[in-house]
Amino acid sequence: MRLLPAAPGTGIVFRRIDAGAEIKALWNNTIDATLCTILSNGEGIEIKTTEHLMAALAGSGIDNAIIELDGAEVPAMDGSSAPFLALIDRAGSVVQNLPRRAIKVMKPVEITAGGATAALLPDHGFSMSFEIEFENPLIRFQDMTVAFETDTFRTELSRARSFGFLDDVERLKAAGLVRGGSLENAVVISGDQVLNRGGLRYADEFVRHKLLDAYGDLYLAGGPIIGHFRGSRSGHAHTRMLLAALFADPEAWRETTLADTPDLPAIAWPECRQQAHA
Repeated sequence: MRLLPAAPGTGIVFRRIDAGAEIKALWNNTIDATLCTILSNGEGIEIKTTEHLMAALAGSGIDNAIIELDGAEVPAMDGSSAPFLALIDRAGSVVQNLPRRAIKVMKPVEITAGGATAALLPDHGFSMSFEIEFENPLIRFQDMTVAFETDTFRTELSRARSFGFLDDVERLKAAGLVRGGSLENAVVISGDQVLNRGGLRYADEFVRHKLLDAYGDLYLAGGPIIGHFRGSRSGHAHTRMLLAALFADPEAWRETTLADTPDLPAIAWPECRQQAHA
């Protein structure tokens, strides 16, 4: 995978160099999926597991980039956004002469499906809250609320890894899924034990990763959101449905720029930025 600079107004575009296809990273280019976020061009070409990279781009304030891949899936790395964030930092970024496009939530929007809910609410800046509950004794109930400023994603969420249960991993592999899954790219739980050497990175790493996933999926709105996201036991499919519901109601949102919202708390650069080579 390579990250390349792009001109103002390009947005985030995935390029399958093995298939000669490009797919813009927007919610309406996603297809129904449970385990990860999948972009599709509608003609059988897909990009899988985009959420961790999209979160790193959002957290770095990158508005324009071309992402070249020679296959159908973004590299898993360690199951978090931290490796992508480090590479973006190393490459650097360039301020472009264009205000950052943003999506302002104007009224509450909520979806409920399968015992989970996801909502977007009006707010002056961007914040998120999430709660999860599992029968597993190591997780039980966890919740977290985060108000985003410039380094919030980097310090609070970026290192939180995907997680799964040993029994589920074995079942999914038997079904031909998560074939690359290992202790190198996910937290694996067996009973009340974490099987990874070194244990957890945060005591509540599980809910932090759910926030990370939602953060990356929300960047498929086409820019940063001004509002509050609230998730309860939700996943990728719920965030996709939530964005669909938001944009289906013209009274629920309006397009703006961060330069037009002077009362906004500091969120990574008000100017548009492009990714340098990585």
